Amino acid sequence: MSYPPPLYDGDGEISAWVRPGDAEADLVYPNGNRVHYLARGEATGGLFGLYRWEFSEAVSGPGPHFHRSIAESFYVLDGEVRIHTGEEWVTARPGDFLHVPPGGVHGFRNESGAPASMLLHFAPGAPREPYFEGLDRLARGEQWTPEEYDAFMREHDNVWVEES
Repeated sequence: MSYPPPLYDGDGEISAWVRPGDAEADLVYPNGNRVHYLARGEATGGLFGLYRWEFSEAVSGPGPHFHRSIAESFYVLDGEVRIHTGEEWVTARPGDFLHVPPGGVHGFRNESGAPASMLLHFAPGAPREPYFEGLDRLARGEQWTPEEYDAFMREHDNVWVEES
């Protein structure tokens, strides 16, 4: 493997940015889950998106699914997170990492009854924020027809699979 073509050909510039660790969450779900938009795809030139997902004690998280256009990676920071590997659910603990290429079946959830947190990394940097915000609207009681739900999932590259 070699390096990709250069993305920058200048002599250097001041372009780094910092998001403080104590910044408020960008999205708080009714069950208390909090999402921090650490690096939106638009801020990284579409290279990646990075989010900190803070689970409350509530049991929550998506079942098995896959994405056709993005890879997704998980890095557990605190607590225990159940992660679907495509074959089975495993318990991931702080320091555990899972990478899912495009098309790879996966899921994640907190079943522990205690808070947990992890980093979610998407590459390339698809606009996941509208997806997270749509799920929040559903959780708050917004009503969608089955056709609207299916269109939303297609728009956000979520393909659900039956759990075996």
